[in-house]
Amino acid sequence: MADHFVHESAYVDQPVEIGAGTKIWHFCHVSKGARIGANCSLGQNVYVGSRVVVGNNCKIQNNVSIYDLVTLEDNVFCGPSMVFTNDMNPRAAFPKGGQWIPTLVQRGASLGANCTIVCGITIGSNAFVAAGSLVRRDVPEHAIVAGIPARIIGWMCECGGRLAFGDGETAACPACKLRYAKHGERVAKE
Repeated sequence: MADHFVHESAYVDQPVEIGAGTKIWHFCHVSKGARIGANCSLGQNVYVGSRVVVGNNCKIQNNVSIYDLVTLEDNVFCGPSMVFTNDMNPRAAFPKGGQWIPTLVQRGASLGANCTIVCGITIGSNAFVAAGSLVRRDVPEHAIVAGIPARIIGWMCECGGRLAFGDGETAACPACKLRYAKHGERVAKE
């Protein structure tokens, strides 16, 4: 008996690794070789490529495609219809034969609905990408980015509370009271 759930309409090629408590819903396709951690949720119509790693407790909403060489660490949220890429200059007549560019989404990051993540970058831990944004460069830990192209518009606690640094270099989360220090574009817990 499996320790995870796969809806009858989903395709899961073998072999794959799927952690305990993970749920794979309607019309998903998980490719041979993919690794998905424990307690994840893959919403309707999610595609997972063969060289993808998904950590524990990730929430991947409807209509997300995670292409080869994308790595999601633990507790990553992927909003509905957000997009990953793995090729900087795709050409149908000149396939690259699996020579893709890796992307890393670190622990606790949230990627909003309909955002696009260009390959070859790192989204820092606990970062927040606003819905509809186009991310073309690395995003620092705890940064809130928005726009086309995405730019830093603020900072966020790991719990999701907005951090207000004002003129100082320290801030307390209004929700959980954790304290943070800011040095340029680097934010970390004190």
